[in-house]
Amino acid sequence: MLAELPLVEHPDLLVGRGTSDDAGVVRVREDLALIQTLDFFTPIVDDPRTFGRIAAANALSDVYAMGGAPLTAMNIVCFPRKTLPLDVLREVLLGGHEVVHQAGALLVGGHSVEDPELKYGLSVTGIVHPDRVITNAGARPGDRLLLTKPLGTGVLATAIKGGMAPAEVESEAVRWMTTLNGDAAEAMQEVRASACTDITGFGLLGHALELARASGVTLRIEASRVPIIVGAVELASMGMIPAGSFANRRFCERAVTVEAGVDSLLVDLLADAQTSGGLLICVPESGAADLHAELERRHVPHPEIGCVVERSRGAIRVVP
Repeated sequence: MLAELPLVEHPDLLVGRGTSDDAGVVRVREDLALIQTLDFFTPIVDDPRTFGRIAAANALSDVYAMGGAPLTAMNIVCFPRKTLPLDVLREVLLGGHEVVHQAGALLVGGHSVEDPELKYGLSVTGIVHPDRVITNAGARPGDRLLLTKPLGTGVLATAIKGGMAPAEVESEAVRWMTTLNGDAAEAMQEVRASACTDITGFGLLGHALELARASGVTLRIEASRVPIIVGAVELASMGMIPAGSFANRRFCERAVTVEAGVDSLLVDLLADAQTSGGLLICVPESGAADLHAELERRHVPHPEIGCVVERSRGAIRVVP
């Protein structure tokens, strides 16, 4: 569908849709650019306020992935007023407001429509210096790959919906999905990371492949070093894998090589459709130690999961 739409070009459009990046970026003056994004989805947990918090953190993440800071946010609401009490909507909006406030942004309004199914999210405007924009197109051979949150929220959300997730596992999933990526964004700006993307609906493999294609490189991902939320492997082995994860594997299969010795269940988790996942950060080898130190100082997880190996049309090698 998008292939049939003309690409917009303008001297001040720094990031458009041409590289499937996380947000659009437009320069408004020499020292200021605006980051624009939006995201919304249906509930993945039962508690309305928790759903609002997760949806807000997820929408804000795209600004952080571009190396920016959120400035304003607006609610996007679809609500079935004939089947759900308005108290539910109030709780969703309060959850969203809490996270926007935590991010230091201003919630300035929004729009709602009546719909058979509840959906919620945000449109977000962020700011960044035009010379400090971090895109998914800057990865270079030799760069190290760091991931700031564990995978598995797609599997866990499926289990939560099916009443199969233990309370402590659900609590851990919620903790990660409501954690903002702001500290990670600040850390990667300190060391001038090469490239970044956040891990959401396309899973680690899907978003990493978009980064590889935009940058024209091959990524090497060490499967054993990729962090997984406790409980996700067991639930995945029970079949709690969302349909989106299978779609992600199909999308990636021609450009992803999986070496012998990598468990197929682990590959499913690498393709797991995430909600409010972490940042996949590319940093030159010379700056990797500094990035580890900055993330450590901010108490952000920072496992190194691979590297950029060579120039190519965009590919991924998954090794044990």
